[in-house]
Amino acid sequence: MGSFGGLRLVNLVVGEDVAKTSPGEFIRQVRAETAKVVWPTRKETVTTTIMVGIMTLLLGLFFFGLDQAFAAIVKFLLSLLG
Repeated sequence: MGSFGGLRLVNLVVGEDVAKTSPGEFIRQVRAETAKVVWPTRKETVTTTIMVGIMTLLLGLFFFGLDQAFAAIVKFLLSLLG
């Protein structure tokens, strides 16, 4: 068995018994893990959302320009044929 990010890794072998977790214990574990989550503040969420919007716009403009450049090159090359 190994460890990865705080989780136990179990090697499963055909026929090997695996420990079962009761539904109540599972819910307790989920609540305990959820309590450890550090939720972002409203300001962090707004800032991140704005940054994603800006990066999406910049990348959209970049790829639009790249597409237009390749279209012009292809059009030029095709004009040489006819």
